[in-house]
Amino acid sequence: MNYIERFEKMGLGLFVHFGLFSVWAKGEWGYHYLTEEEKAAYRETPKRFFVQENWAKELVKTAKETGCKYITLTTRHHDGFSLYDTCGLSDYDAPHSACGRDLIREFVDACREEDIMPFFYHTLLDWYQEDYRTDFPKYMDYLIASVEILCKNYGKIGGLWFDGMWNKEDADWQEDRLYGMIRKYQPEAMIINNTGMSACGQIGHFEIDSVTFERGKPFFVDHLNKHRAGEMCQTLNDHWGYVENDVNYKAIGELIENLVDCRKYNCNCLMNTGPMGDGSLNPMDKAILKQIGKWIHANKDFIYDVKSCDIECKGADLLKGDDGYYYAVIKQVPLIGDPNVVLKGGKKEPVTINAKIKSAEWLDSGEKIDIENGSTFEVGFFAYGKSLSVRIAKITLDA
Repeated sequence: MNYIERFEKMGLGLFVHFGLFSVWAKGEWGYHYLTEEEKAAYRETPKRFFVQENWAKELVKTAKETGCKYITLTTRHHDGFSLYDTCGLSDYDAPHSACGRDLIREFVDACREEDIMPFFYHTLLDWYQEDYRTDFPKYMDYLIASVEILCKNYGKIGGLWFDGMWNKEDADWQEDRLYGMIRKYQPEAMIINNTGMSACGQIGHFEIDSVTFERGKPFFVDHLNKHRAGEMCQTLNDHWGYVENDVNYKAIGELIENLVDCRKYNCNCLMNTGPMGDGSLNPMDKAILKQIGKWIHANKDFIYDVKSCDIECKGADLLKGDDGYYYAVIKQVPLIGDPNVVLKGGKKEPVTINAKIKSAEWLDSGEKIDIENGSTFEVGFFAYGKSLSVRIAKITLDA
């Protein structure tokens, strides 16, 4: 199994947008919308960037409880501030801030303690570096030297996740040079370059190992000249970075459906959280992630070892497991109970598989499912006292 195939089996990752913007609590793009006077004040934010000592351990612990196999953290976002020691390239980094520490070192150490794979997000565009606007070749030297530090100084990493090339579509981003440097130090690191919401699933360069679907429905990846993975990233509310006044959270059931949709198309799901200014997680984010983890573990962690299936199935999505079983993904059906307590809807259509079913059971309970005509079973109402949004039937087919 090569590194791309290993990545595909990770299934779920945690995207973490953290930086100076977290202190301002106006989102990771907040700087872009400030007045010139406010931008000047923003550039002084390192003086009040105090990060809790245990921020990384708490973050990784939450990721593990959620069921994430990897974490992709913003080492530097568009505001140009780095969470790591830039080794003299710039003073605009965490060691020169009020916290006075290399936060990426802490993050990587915490990941290794919990057997979570660290991935590094790194911006390509930069609102802080004047050379980005006035001397692009010089800026590229700075950018590649910055990424080289991440590749050299933190041991083995899972990959690098780039973002922002769409900001200067006609510029020479020197991708051969950038990706070649990564392969030199991290030959098995996933190289991912976000194509943005307007170009989901596009590849862009031979070295790209996984295409992105930013808040978009994934589809089967066109591998072209080599095998590639796919990854859909999704926010819990309307922002990637922490926003104090964003209460527009997605339903947990919707996020779970996003996850199983990703697995249907052989893609990973990268679920986002934006820590607060001190590095601690927003309690609402933490609570949602906990419930997603509860659903994953209730369903025996089946999401990691499944892939698309070409057997026709009606009434459900059918996935094939590496363990030889098949898994029917059945979305929410109404509950049954007292009409004054529970809303009832119409009966959901039965699940019919174009193959002979030997046996079936609900994955979350082990309860046997009655099979009709060898290939069909009724879903009916879910019983009062359990509402999992998406329920999984574990199926054995006759050879």
